[in-house]
Formats: sequence, structure tokens, C-alpha cells
Amino acid sequence: MRADSQRLAIRAISEIIDKLQSVHHRGNFKYGNSCSNQVSHSKNWTAGEYTVCSEEKYELPRGSINAVNANKWQITKHYPKEIPWLTSYFSEEYTAYCPGTTQHKKCETVINKNEFERKEFKYMYDQVTLGLNVDPFILSALKEDITSEDVSTNSVMPHPQAGEVDLICKQDGIICGLQVFERVFTLLDADTKVEFYVKDGDRVENKQLIGKVYGDIRVLLCGERTALNYLQRMSGIATYTSQVAALLEGTGIKLLDTRKTTPNNRIFEKYSVRVGGGDNHRYNLSDGVLLKDNHIGAAGGVKEAIAMAKAYAPFVRKIEVEVESFDMVKDAVEAGADIIMLDNMSTELLKQCIDYIDGRAEIEVSGNVTKENIERIKGLGVDYVSSGALTHSAPIMDLSLKNLHAV
Repeated sequence: MRADSQRLAIRAISEIIDKLQSVHHRGNFKYGNSCSNQVSHSKNWTAGEYTVCSEEKYELPRGSINAVNANKWQITKHYPKEIPWLTSYFSEEYTAYCPGTTQHKKCETVINKNEFERKEFKYMYDQVTLGLNVDPFILSALKEDITSEDVSTNSVMPHPQAGEVDLICKQDGIICGLQVFERVFTLLDADTKVEFYVKDGDRVENKQLIGKVYGDIRVLLCGERTALNYLQRMSGIATYTSQVAALLEGTGIKLLDTRKTTPNNRIFEKYSVRVGGGDNHRYNLSDGVLLKDNHIGAAGGVKEAIAMAKAYAPFVRKIEVEVESFDMVKDAVEAGADIIMLDNMSTELLKQCIDYIDGRAEIEVSGNVTKENIERIKGLGVDYVSSGALTHSAPIMDLSLKNLHAV
């Protein structure tokens, strides 16, 4: 089994065990070949076979966890009954068998209990941030797409109808934005269910099934484009960032984004940079002091701008200044700038400025930095490199919702 499949298998075990151990209700358990009624689900697990009897109201799949020994569990499922909630975590080649029958196929992997972690999907936003700062943008995007009604959907689906659709990756890359994808549908209908087989930051492949969406077909159709737009854009940024970050691996240089983001999408795009292995520069104008060319022009010079910023900004704020010449570097060092951004400089000028700064300030390099030219910055002794291309030039990653059908 591939490493990512094993991680998903561990996550499936986690969900089952959480339901059986942590939920304080009573139900039917099967020990060996007999079913015992009213057995507490909060018991501790020991070696032996534990088969969950049909308990659909608790969404427990019909299957079994077989403890091979004190440190290993073996997941099986009853054949030929399909259990989408569980089987979706495993590739088809690992279809398991029903113990004690002649109808059996290859068994699922044996998971080492010592490697077991309670892995939940790492949602990008907490509930407060989601409600205050994320939902309004998603709702705005939905309203942009549906100004009065979805006339196409309402033409062919005049009445509610439960359905499901597959989320399929159409190229290799880094997946990012799953929570936003899900949120599009749940804002339209809270009863919509989304099932993911990967998590943000996972590497995905062309033709890979990475999730399913269950709900009213009308909701699935109305939210499809908006949900995919977010997921494709965020995954594209994460993928491009990962490629650039790989070029700086081992150098100690931090890769930063900029404020060159799509309007009303900054919260999504800066998160995507982090998922791809980059770091965020300031989030917005309130986040930190960065004196650029026009600030310097308005203040009357580098020294004047830094002095005014120090007098105004809270003492906990670092002062960063953007410079374009060696003379400006000298002024920035003399005025006590905390960070000096060397902008749009030749390699020779960069070396001269870095030698002069000599550790008296942190150094950031910026200006038309892309994965094609970032190589020249390695080995110069800088602390940061910022690249607007991470957000303004990253291509989308192609994803699609396919195979919509009623259930």
C-alpha cells in the first residue's frame, strides 16, 4: 500500500475507534461470533475481534477491527456488502474479506498500533475566523454566480433529489483548500456532506479520486463552479510555491509571499502559500511597517522615513525599508532599519550591499523573483526572498466534479 493510502487507512481506524471508545452511548457489539446487546461503546480495546453490528443511526460501518496482537489491528469489511464510508479510504486492490466465509479477497493492510495517530483533517480556519472573515467572501462569490436563481439547475431539477458526485484530480500537484471547497456546499445547505480521502498539503496525482460530495443534487450543481474555483486556485498556488520552495531547500532562506493577491482572496491565497512550504510576509497594511519608494519620497529620504516610522509605530513593530541603490542601503543601516529589502538589484549590486550590511540588519531580496531565476540568490547570505509570483502567476491545478447521479 502506498504511504498516502496507509495514512488514510490510519485515519479511517481513528474515526472508527473514536466512535466506539469515546461516544458515550450503548449499542450492539459483536465479540467473535456472537452479538451482545447493550454493551458500552466506551470500553477499552484489547486483543481480539470486534465487529460492529448494524448501527446506522451512529453511522458505524458494518466491518471489523481484528487485533492481530497487542500492537496491531487488522481492518476488514464484510464482503460483498459495500461500505462507502469505510471502503473509500482504501484502494480497490485492498478489498478485504469477510472472516469465516469462502468469499474473500486480498486483506487490508495491517496497521502498527505504535504508528497510530488520531489524525483529523487539519482545517485551515477556526470557527470564529471562518464565520467572521471567510464566509462573507464565499457568500459573495456565490452571489456573484447566482444573482437570482440557477435557471439551468431549476429547469432540470424542480424538486429535491439526493445525489453524490466524485471530486477528481486531473493533474499532479499539491491539494489545498478542502475546507473552503466543503464550506461552499454547506453554506448552501448545511445537510450537505463532503468526504475527503486526502488532506491539505498532500501530493495528488492525475485521475486520483480525492473526495465525494453527498447532498441535494440542486445544491451540488449550484455550488460546483464556485467550490472548484477556490480549490483549483488554492491548489495551484500551493503547487507552484512547493516548486519554488524546493529550489531553496537547505539554504536557510525563507520564501515569502507579497500583497500582490487577488482582491478579496488574500485570506485564501496566503494560506495556500503556507501549505506549499512558503511563509507569509505581512498580511495587510495594518500588519507591519514597510517603507517603500513612495513612502520614502513622501518623507523626504530613507533616514527621514525610518525616523518618522520609529516615532509613530509601536515599539514592538520592526521597521523594514525597501532600497534600490547602494547609497540607500547605507542610509538604511545608519538609520537603524531592522530589515532591509534589496529590490530589483543585479547580482553584483546584491553582493556589494550584503557585504556592507554585514549582519547589522536582516536582509530580504525582492523584485521579479520566479522559480526560473531564484537560483542566483542562493549562497548570497540573505535571510528572506519575497516573490509576488507565488500568488499572481501560479496556474490553477485542474480538478473536476464528475459522475453526478441520484442515490
